[in-house]
Amino acid sequence: MSAARPLIALPARHSASASALRYAALVTAEALAEAVYRAGGEPFMMLPAGPRAPGAAGAEEIAERLARCAGLLLPGGGDLDPAHYGGADRHPEVYDLHPGQDAFDLALAGYALVAGLPTLAVCRGLQVVNTVLGGSLEQDMGGPGRDHRHVLHRLAPVGGSLLASVTGTGEREVSCYHHQRVDRLGRGLRVTARAADGTVEAIELASPAGWFLGVQWHPEDTAAADPGRRAVFEALVEAAAAESRRG
Repeated sequence: MSAARPLIALPARHSASASALRYAALVTAEALAEAVYRAGGEPFMMLPAGPRAPGAAGAEEIAERLARCAGLLLPGGGDLDPAHYGGADRHPEVYDLHPGQDAFDLALAGYALVAGLPTLAVCRGLQVVNTVLGGSLEQDMGGPGRDHRHVLHRLAPVGGSLLASVTGTGEREVSCYHHQRVDRLGRGLRVTARAADGTVEAIELASPAGWFLGVQWHPEDTAAADPGRRAVFEALVEAAAAESRRG
């Protein structure tokens, strides 16, 4: 497998409809898939089904389904149900809740973090990881002028972080689209970049079992033209390729 493109698991997203399809659809962001492929990986769309059983049985099922993959990309998407992080009341701006999607993403993240599977978590993906590790989310950042929908802003990675080693230490402009953000940081996580308003924009594990990077922004938006954004996917694929060689 060392000569082949490493398979990068990319869980599909439920969609109520899609152009040219008659019914509900399972979709993958084209920019994400292209960014993985451009970096030398093979995006492998996973049906978000299960796990059928919680706990160890569910972990075994996820392990079996991920066995052929050398890396994982947890993409953006709709909101995570606040019930998963102890949200007693649901904010009216929370949208696109899907129990099956939540269960699948949380199970994937939980397994990958323990197994050390190279993982890139983008936007909702970062929020899923934070939740798996006992953190919580601010359900809504406050609406127009306070959220980060269709926003470009600058951030600088913390020196010595994985993000800094991948993208460089200088301040860079990133593309964001989110109205939720990290509130309470999950166990074992450290913040490696923030927006000017304090929003957590990158997280890493203090003691990782394998390669892991979580970004609240969307590196795929500009990966085709921006070497710094492209490097995020190249680093994931490189780590996945090394994982393949060890396997």
